[in-house]
Amino acid sequence: MNRIAKARWVLRLLALLMLTAGDGAQAADLGIAREFFPSESSATIEPPQGKPPAATVRAADGRILGYALSTYEVTGSVGYAGRPLDIVAAVTPEGVIAGARIVAHEEPILVIGIPREALAAYVAAFKGFDIRTGAAPKQINDLARGPHAVAGATITSTVIRDAIVRSARVVWRSRSAVAENVTRLDRETLRRSSWHSLLAEGAVQRLLVSRGEAAKLLGTQDSEPDKPFIDLWLAIATPPPIGESLLGQRIYENELAKIGPEDDLLLIGASGLYSFKGTEWRRSDSFDRIELVQGGRTIRLKPADHTQVEALRAAGAPELREIAVFRIARTSSFDSTKPFRLDLVLGPAASAAGPAVVSLEYRIPDRYLTGPAVAPATPLPDKAEQSAAPAPGQAPLWQDIWWARSYEIAVLGAMLAVLAGILIFQDTVTAHGRFYYRLRTFYLLLTFVFLGLIANAQLSVVHVLTFIHALLSGFRWELFLLDPMVFLLWSFVAISMLFWGRGVFCGWLCPFGTLQELINQAAQRLGIKQIEIPFGLHERLWMIKYVAFVGILAISLRSIITAFQFAEVEPFKTAITMKFLREWPFVLYAGILLFAGLFIERFYCRYLCPLGAALAIPARMRMFEWLKRYRECGAECHVCARTCTVQAIHPLGQINPNECIYCLKCQANYFDHDVCLHLKRRAARRQPLPAAPVPGNAGARPTGAGDAT
Repeated sequence: MNRIAKARWVLRLLALLMLTAGDGAQAADLGIAREFFPSESSATIEPPQGKPPAATVRAADGRILGYALSTYEVTGSVGYAGRPLDIVAAVTPEGVIAGARIVAHEEPILVIGIPREALAAYVAAFKGFDIRTGAAPKQINDLARGPHAVAGATITSTVIRDAIVRSARVVWRSRSAVAENVTRLDRETLRRSSWHSLLAEGAVQRLLVSRGEAAKLLGTQDSEPDKPFIDLWLAIATPPPIGESLLGQRIYENELAKIGPEDDLLLIGASGLYSFKGTEWRRSDSFDRIELVQGGRTIRLKPADHTQVEALRAAGAPELREIAVFRIARTSSFDSTKPFRLDLVLGPAASAAGPAVVSLEYRIPDRYLTGPAVAPATPLPDKAEQSAAPAPGQAPLWQDIWWARSYEIAVLGAMLAVLAGILIFQDTVTAHGRFYYRLRTFYLLLTFVFLGLIANAQLSVVHVLTFIHALLSGFRWELFLLDPMVFLLWSFVAISMLFWGRGVFCGWLCPFGTLQELINQAAQRLGIKQIEIPFGLHERLWMIKYVAFVGILAISLRSIITAFQFAEVEPFKTAITMKFLREWPFVLYAGILLFAGLFIERFYCRYLCPLGAALAIPARMRMFEWLKRYRECGAECHVCARTCTVQAIHPLGQINPNECIYCLKCQANYFDHDVCLHLKRRAARRQPLPAAPVPGNAGARPTGAGDAT
């Protein structure tokens, strides 16, 4: 049976075990919502009904206190681990969250190292959050966009916030509009659209003015009349499918936080020679080149009510020279459900008729309206559909996270590019020994400081379990895209395993591994004597990490929560993510491992790391053998075996690819003429032999000064 067939057999077995483990999410008890209204001791909660489903909370006198909801039932919320995330919350008729409590989750980061009290406090802090404006009534602890994230769990905190706020908004908007009998904008439907889709349905309108047309209106001449003078785009950005698609969730929600529940967002973008904003607006109270006209009303746009946007986020959107979002209050009498036009002043006209003006007519498509006069908006998918498709808001959520971490992504991309160059041109790099050692030390420091302390990009066996469970129970890319650093690292590791084996991550990209190696290097410089483990005992201790990984994986098939707890055999969260700010047993455990590493280089990596074992198993399918060896290696010379970072070289000279961390020290020795026995012998053979002395005439008598000739 070849390797691929074995891998398929193992996956089939895991899938069978997963099916027996069960994966159902029970409906949450909405009765919890009574606790959110402590002043109403006799409050009653009606059975959930409607779409989206929510339970009406009534006082003893029949007043509606609010609407209780389950985030999983409303928006199909799932966590970073891809497992159901359910939060019971209640929203008042005024659009304020009355309370929230998490009732079900299987988040690995929150299970490991994060106190339950911290999670409960984070969710409870949404009490008082105004979903209409995105701000809490009392700005305590800077709650402009909700509570601060749980320390050490930023991505999971973002997912929780998104689940609470989105679900509450959907329920509130659907209930607050029940009694309405007027046409209004659909502010509830959550959908992501491409640029071409928005353009095709008329959500985005265009006005193209050529330089020839502008010259005719202005009474001038232009040598390139076919080129664009201004290419103008216009859209009502209030509905989520338009606003989120064009702006991205982060900017869109920031703008929503600045307007009232009935106000609107207007997006204007343009490219070409002419600017629709001009420069005078910086010194005046309004934009002099653009204005809205609706019926007999003219609405001037003010600088204080606009935000400059760098780029459109919708897939396929063009690059525009300038983009701005304008906030239009309902008090201005602007009605976004009715047609209007945007007038653009090009400049003074050639005649006395007035300035040259071009207009763009706009009307919001009917699909973004709801009410008696139009067809109903696209309904929210039911829970079964949501479990098969990405949860609402998840796609824009990960995209905004990537934009927010663009600096870190750029640094990581540069690091991975440099590492790829080192691996591909390893012969050239290691042939210059001093340069190689300095380069490796610098790279290890960068990995520990940037990936570990700054970006918190420490891979873990928890990620392996999450990936396996997602692969077997419904894989969804957007869940893994929520953490761009981890996603990029895993992508690079997956590719590198095919070419170089599992050691690339362990030897170069693991912050805790680099910390061990740097500490051991310092210990050796201080003269701390190293302990050499006999190879027979050493290769038997290898098995510990493989047993640990298989055990954790088996436990996860029954209870992933328990498996995450057993994954505490990894000190990564304590030393890297939490930076030793944990309970003393965890700190003591990590400290013991680092202390052992003073005497045995990479002690934890050698014998205890389940992540290393998890990477070693699929890495057996690597396609190339890059590391070079001589005949003398292991037979006559043992330099590389003695200096190997993790003692991965057999006394007979073979390199064990399951244990090798690809540090390339053996390759530096391979090219070192002062270290390698083979190179020393070859140099000795190439040296010319010394000249043989000329033998003298034994029978001749030395000629003396007084001899006759």
